[in-house]
Formats: sequence, C-alpha cells, structure tokens
Amino acid sequence: MNDSAPAPTDLEAFKQTFRRHAAGVAAITALDPDGVPVGFTATSLASLAAVPPLVTFNMARVASAWPAMTVGNHVAIHTLGPRSRFIAEKLAADNSVRFVGDHWAPGPHGVPILAGVTAWMVGRIIEVHPVHNNAVVIAQIEEGRLGEPDEALLYHERRYMRPTGI
Repeated sequence: MNDSAPAPTDLEAFKQTFRRHAAGVAAITALDPDGVPVGFTATSLASLAAVPPLVTFNMARVASAWPAMTVGNHVAIHTLGPRSRFIAEKLAADNSVRFVGDHWAPGPHGVPILAGVTAWMVGRIIEVHPVHNNAVVIAQIEEGRLGEPDEALLYHERRYMRPTGI
C-alpha cells in the first residue's frame, strides 16, 4: 500500500465533483476497545449483497471511531431522514458530547442504537480494507428494525437537504 499517492492534477475539480453528487446520510455507531460508544456519519453506505446481507461503508483511519473497526466487532448502521438530522449534527460535534443525552440506548451487543432514525441494522464486521489514509469496511447484517417513515436525508454541497420531486 502506498500512502503517498500523487494528488490528481486538479484536486479541486475532484472535490467539487463529489460535493455536487448528493448522497444519503447514514450514522455508524460502535463500541471502542474500552467499551466507549463511538460514532460518525457516512455518505458511503452501500448494499454489497442481499444473501448474505452485506453492507459496506468507507471511513478515515484517523477518525475517532477507527479503533472500533476491527473484524469481529459489531456496528450499528442507521439511515437518517430530515427528522433525524440532529443525529448527523450530534455525531459531527466534539467527541465528548456525541453520546450525551437520551438520543441513544444500548442495543444488541451493546452497540449504540440511535433514536428517531428511519431504520437501523446491526452487523458484524467481516473485513476491513485499508486504502491509503482511509478504509473500506464490510459488515454482515445480523438484525435490524425499521423506524418511522421519512424522506431520505441527503448531503449535497456541504449541506443537509431533503429530496425534491422533479
């Protein structure tokens, strides 16, 4: 693995391209090796397979939640709607306040389950693939629940948005 890969010729165009690409917002939570809740938002959540149910997401290896992303550990993956935007904002706040309050409760395997989300799934991490300063994490889903229906929460041009019809 080469951590010093050259930057694209036009790095700004690369960044702007993905800022213009709207993506759904998910919240990922887990317990770190000391049993402390950790979490972050991800716009890279994707279904990898239906049988067995596999999901994938990407994250920075410098993130505070990185130590929790080990094979065999469990994660909770939450999809967010406009009504649960506060969750995305809470997980973007300082680490010391992310899990202060009644917006979560311990779920299966003790992982934090967030309140007010459109759905949540708990899965076991089965593979972690470091790529430069980031990683692709693959989890096999073991259980989950649907929340109240809501539109998708999108992230576009550095802002949270709701879909609009065309």
